[in-house]
Amino acid sequence: MRRVLNHILRWIAGGTVYGLLEVLWRGHTHWSMVLLAAALCIPLDLANNRMPWDTPLLLQSILGGLTVTGMELLVGLVLNVWLGLDVWDYSWKWGNLWGQICPKFTLLWCLLAGAMIVLFDWMDYWLGGGERPRYRLI
Repeated sequence: MRRVLNHILRWIAGGTVYGLLEVLWRGHTHWSMVLLAAALCIPLDLANNRMPWDTPLLLQSILGGLTVTGMELLVGLVLNVWLGLDVWDYSWKWGNLWGQICPKFTLLWCLLAGAMIVLFDWMDYWLGGGERPRYRLI
């Protein structure tokens, strides 16, 4: 039960961190983005727990960023295109796909995924459920 609560705490922390970052970056956020960020923390957290410590953090970050980008595309098509909520629009960005994703933000998601992986590892350690984190960058 403690392990499940630790995971839930990490997912809530991830959604909260993202929401705060978006408010700092854009001056506002949308409730759906906080929920999406928290939901995206689930596969990042679970995959991170299954990868050995010698898996390069760079590779984990790239995989996490691509996962976030894929979900951003899927959720963007539903929220922005199908439901017309216009939560975000990257149509003016270079390399965008249907205005829902773009390379610039994919790079940002990779950086953010890496930071969240490190945060989750340390939270797991501090909450008493995991090993002391150690990383291999490349």
